Amino acid sequence: MEAVKISPKFQVVIPREVREKLRLVAGQRMQVIAYGNRIELIPERDIADMRGFLKGLDTNVERESDRL
Repeated sequence: MEAVKISPKFQVVIPREVREKLRLVAGQRMQVIAYGNRIELIPERDIADMRGFLKGLDTNVERESDRL
C-alpha cells in the first residue's frame, strides 16, 4: 500500500506499481465511487476486453419458484 497526496486541484497520482499492475494508460476513464469512508477508482474497460471474463461460472443455480 502506498500513500498519495491530494494536489491543490484535488488531483492524485496513481503510483507506477499500481498503474502497471492494472495496465492503466494515460487518458483512460475511471469510475469514482464513494464507498463508506473511502474512494474507489474503477477502470472502465472496452466491452471487447470483457469477452470471456465469466468463463467457468457455474450457471446451475437453484432458482426460487416464482423466478422460473
